[in-house]
Amino acid sequence: MERHELEALLTGDDEATATALAAVRSGAPYSVEERVQPTGAHAGVFSRRLQRLRRQGIEPPGLERAVRLIREHGRPVRSALIDPDNRTRFTLLFLTEDGSALVACVSWPLPLVVREPPLQDVASCGPRQGCPAAADSGE
Repeated sequence: MERHELEALLTGDDEATATALAAVRSGAPYSVEERVQPTGAHAGVFSRRLQRLRRQGIEPPGLERAVRLIREHGRPVRSALIDPDNRTRFTLLFLTEDGSALVACVSWPLPLVVREPPLQDVASCGPRQGCPAAADSGE
């Protein structure tokens, strides 16, 4: 699917669709699946994902609406992913089987994963392990 064709499908006034359109217009990479999936497969997966995200305190714009619209559509859908270079958002589109219309759109910020380095036991740490306390003590 050409970029201008995808832009033409993103006419909704909801937050997720506006975010998707802005990303496509800014040149974000995207991919459109060649194969279609049954409605139930997508609705079930994303319904469970919505529950998980809510447990984490995240309310993804458009996901609840997308699940409802996919179920109401009742026919197979083709998915498309907009993947900005900075990887700050997850934007997923659900298109009609022939790719001629947008069924639903969802977009949410990706959480930043911050990992603390494991605590090291200074008594068993030496300069070879990069332990600053041991290096300072002259070991």
